[in-house]
Amino acid sequence: MRVSPDTLSAGNPALTGSEGELVLVSIAVKPRLLEDLLDTLAALPFPVNPEIYHSASVVRVYPDGRREADPAIIVDFPAYAGRLPVVKTALQARNFPPESAWARNILEQIHCASDSGPAPEGAPYVTLIRYRHLVPAA
Repeated sequence: MRVSPDTLSAGNPALTGSEGELVLVSIAVKPRLLEDLLDTLAALPFPVNPEIYHSASVVRVYPDGRREADPAIIVDFPAYAGRLPVVKTALQARNFPPESAWARNILEQIHCASDSGPAPEGAPYVTLIRYRHLVPAA
């Protein structure tokens, strides 16, 4: 899970509580893994109110500019930053790839149609873009 100071809001977070900043956790999975993901989230020790995007896509951008898109399901839910280690541990226990989950400032992400981040270490592509609604490969 990419959760570091640069993925959360810089400076003063807008929404904070005793467990830290309120973030939007976003998890992208292949459609066939949705039920496993929802079972994993249901087992967390805190309530999860997921928003599910069934027609999402994940686009990998390669160094030469080439793009490859795959259909995906994106599940978003709010959580406090202090709870992210529990989410990460639960996802790893169920063999979800670490790059499947991102956490970002909730106010910055709640109305965005897409989100992007660097590729996981060792990947042949350089950027990963998630669209909450399906986009064709370019």
